[in-house]
Amino acid sequence: MKINIYYGGRGLMDDPTLFVVNKMQAVLEELNVIVERFNLVELKNSITTLPKTLNTADGIILATTVEWYGIGGFMQQFLDACWLYGDKEKISQIYMSPVVMSTTYGEREGKLNLSVAWEILGGMPCSGLCGFIADTQMLESNKELVSIIEKKAENMYRTINQRVASLPASNQAVKQMVAISKNMDLTPQESEQLSQYASDDTYIQKQKEDILELSSFFKEMLSGKEADEAIPYIKDFEEHFKPQAGFRAIYKFLIKDRKKAMVLEIQGAELKVYYGQIDHFDVEIQMTPEILDEIIAGRMTFQRAFMGGDMKMKGDFKILRTLDQLFLFMN
Repeated sequence: MKINIYYGGRGLMDDPTLFVVNKMQAVLEELNVIVERFNLVELKNSITTLPKTLNTADGIILATTVEWYGIGGFMQQFLDACWLYGDKEKISQIYMSPVVMSTTYGEREGKLNLSVAWEILGGMPCSGLCGFIADTQMLESNKELVSIIEKKAENMYRTINQRVASLPASNQAVKQMVAISKNMDLTPQESEQLSQYASDDTYIQKQKEDILELSSFFKEMLSGKEADEAIPYIKDFEEHFKPQAGFRAIYKFLIKDRKKAMVLEIQGAELKVYYGQIDHFDVEIQMTPEILDEIIAGRMTFQRAFMGGDMKMKGDFKILRTLDQLFLFMN
């Protein structure tokens, strides 16, 4: 016979639940029961993997302490993990004895909560223990109370050994009818990792930005927006090109709100206009689409735009001035 003990308290030295659990474990081991202990406070980062430890158990003890209200977060996490990842077929064959000690109030409610939770999971209930213990030393020195604890452990052994049956409970009917958990294709570790990401505000913000960027990219691809906007500029420069004999230069236009630069490569009478990235150039020009539209419409020149502060440039100013001679947009 094998019994697992899942302790959901904080592990404080004066925790009365620890004393009760230690006594029950000693009695069970005297009866040649294999006892394995799991302190949830020490395993808090791997609680989602603990339901698999139920597969080799004939019975379990769920032990926790009510310090102010309820059964505590660690025990609740373990029960949640049993619901999400536990083998319900195996759980249905496992007896559970709840042990809830209180240093304030609510031990009976805590014991009831554990019993109800285990029944909803499909497991079999077993007589448990609950009590209000303000001082652990009082518990240790009271032989009558110690005897009660030891008898509870013996009763649990008999119940499991004899496979004592119990009447059906409505909690189990709830599980069968409406509380069916969804099958998950993720492992407990993957699901836990996702839940950690979901609580990381920085990660979520980065994901939102990536999704926005991708949606914008595909939207442009589907609508042909980028191509529609790029073609007019290329066509305008090609139609108004007036070659200068022997002149060679590369112009890089950084137009606001466009991801790619517009590049003009001039080799004498040959002109190439395209959108892309280039590292080597003679002049880099920064401007808004509105100013470029004004220039193409003939209401502005490159030199006037630069002198008026509507256009910024890096490189050889003499090569910049040649733009107005290479491309005659003025009527």
